[in-house]
Amino acid sequence: MSSLESVRQLLRQAHRARPEDLPGMVMRAAPQLDATALIIYLVDLQQRQLTPLNADGTPGREPLAVDGTLPGRAYCMTTTITTEGDDAGARLWVPLLDGAERLGVLEVVSAAPMSAQAVADCKTVASLLGEIIVTRSLYTDTIERVRRREPMRLPAEILRAQLPPLTFATERLVVSGILEPCYDVAGDAFDYAVNGDVAHLALFDAAGHGSSGGTRAVMLATQALGAYRNARRTGLDLIATYHHIDDAVRAYDRAGMITAVLAELDQRTGMLRVISAGHPSGIVLRAGKAVKILPTPTALPVPLGDLQTPVVVEELLEPGDQLLLYTDGITEARSRDGQEFGVERLIDFAVRAVADQLPAPETTRRLVHAILAHQDETLQDDATVLLAEWRDTPPTQLQP
Repeated sequence: MSSLESVRQLLRQAHRARPEDLPGMVMRAAPQLDATALIIYLVDLQQRQLTPLNADGTPGREPLAVDGTLPGRAYCMTTTITTEGDDAGARLWVPLLDGAERLGVLEVVSAAPMSAQAVADCKTVASLLGEIIVTRSLYTDTIERVRRREPMRLPAEILRAQLPPLTFATERLVVSGILEPCYDVAGDAFDYAVNGDVAHLALFDAAGHGSSGGTRAVMLATQALGAYRNARRTGLDLIATYHHIDDAVRAYDRAGMITAVLAELDQRTGMLRVISAGHPSGIVLRAGKAVKILPTPTALPVPLGDLQTPVVVEELLEPGDQLLLYTDGITEARSRDGQEFGVERLIDFAVRAVADQLPAPETTRRLVHAILAHQDETLQDDATVLLAEWRDTPPTQLQP
């Protein structure tokens, strides 16, 4: 059998399906794929665990660790992994993706070895499932509940609702961001968009910690995000965008303070343009080395922009270059004995990730987990990373 009938079947049911219906839907589609079972696993918000979507009448499964397991490797490297199943059968672990955004994995169980065509059909169904999962997430809390392992504080709830998907890719660009702590943030935020040949990138760090300070910082960051998107969609250039954010934040809270980095990348030429408003400097990685630490600051933090004219820094990237943007919660993270994580350790980590040929979202995931480990899993400040990789050929790692 081919995947076409299974795709038709899933599409017919998906129009009125709840997330709770998905486990049964995919199980009913299994015979069309010469499989005995299809099980959906969703990754948790911290990307440490793969949790099954269980339902009555479907095979019961337990959560699986992302690190150190074959399903986890399929997720991390966005590659399909085939293993021997029971009684000479086969088991596949297929990444569930929405574009380049990693959602989890699909377990495929077969009573017999699977042909190359059958494996390709499973990938097709997994691609459709990724789209269905994301669209269903817009109308329900079920999927979000499965992905959470502890209660989320209100500031984090407010801010995370404003963030874009963690990963996005075009033929020439991969952008991946991540923010920790997952369940209680203090004012960091990131954003990106691709309009034609121009990629827009932004990172914000609003001042404020603790319960009341964290809420204020989150509201400041939300204001900055809204102003940034408004400027971008109006078609303002980089300097005008900076002033638009500055004016909006000043009108909202004159005593507030936000550092920011705003960047534009021309995907045709590799020309990068950056304003660093009191923010840590961006790092350009090339061929496994840090070749440039961009000048900073080139503008005052928001909302002090009316006191100094911002300067735009230009840097011509080469194909394969990566731009690493980060907040000070990364480099200033201190271990129990007071040792900072530091810029050198950050660069060393990024260089090793390039050497290991990790996909961009896996680099950011492992980096933030390294920061957490450095601080005994308790961050003193938000730690946020935004990684952009520019290429002249399509990225292959983000295809199952």
